[in-house]
Amino acid sequence: MAVSIQQIKELREKTGVGMMDAKKALVDTDGDMEKAVDVLREKGIAKAEKKSDRVAAEGLAHISVNGNTAAVIEVNSETDFVSANDKFQNLVKNIADTIAADKPADMDAALALKMGDDTIKAAITELTAVIGEKISLRRFKVVEKTDSQNFGAYLHNGGQIAALTVLEGADEETARDVAMHVAAINPKYLDQNDVPADVLAHEKDVLTEETKNEGKPEKIIPKIVEGRMHKYLSEIALADQEFVKDPDQTVAKYVASKGGKLVSFIRYEVGEGIEKKEENFVDEVMSQVKGN
Repeated sequence: MAVSIQQIKELREKTGVGMMDAKKALVDTDGDMEKAVDVLREKGIAKAEKKSDRVAAEGLAHISVNGNTAAVIEVNSETDFVSANDKFQNLVKNIADTIAADKPADMDAALALKMGDDTIKAAITELTAVIGEKISLRRFKVVEKTDSQNFGAYLHNGGQIAALTVLEGADEETARDVAMHVAAINPKYLDQNDVPADVLAHEKDVLTEETKNEGKPEKIIPKIVEGRMHKYLSEIALADQEFVKDPDQTVAKYVASKGGKLVSFIRYEVGEGIEKKEENFVDEVMSQVKGN
């Protein structure tokens, strides 16, 4: 089966493998991207899937706290230049404050909220006209807590990443420390119980094949896979990750030492999930072809 340059590019970004390895894996799996990733991992060429950090959207994420309610939002612009604009920054803050105060149920309700003399939608449209660049409220999340719980809010690099945590007990300082960890390490799940069964089964299958292909004795493969599964879970679950400020203890143990317990977290990174077109990829391919 013929595979496209774009498919090869995507697989390389996911796995970090070379161009020819990516092409062969795609050909062998009839262009199935997920199967190709598994094949490369099973061969030991790619140890873990990588996420592309190349994104088209610029903008800011922000967090506003209003009593027992917090709002995490992302507002996009076309260039990072606009993100440094005072009017844009004020708009982002005002939108977050308004959403935290009024707790809209969905995007339509959020855009219709009154913000000063305008609605959020009208304010966005007005600033778009002034700046001459498209601005959009991409997403938001309203988070509630109880009186016995604490919010931890952290903005990294002026709002490129926003992390919000909720702890039962402990204090705001501890919750903010955990939010800083979330911003830095980007866990996928709160704890091991949150990991879906199909995700666990898939990872176990891949690790089993990878271990078999390493030539390990059949009788010790289950033990090796068990150890690798434990490592995998400690990397994706917040509770079991090594705490960035003190790697000798897990995040859960750090929070427990402060008299608290993890409840939830949310992390927004500006532009995540939106891929930027890399126009120079064809040039890269051609240079490698000519070099062979």
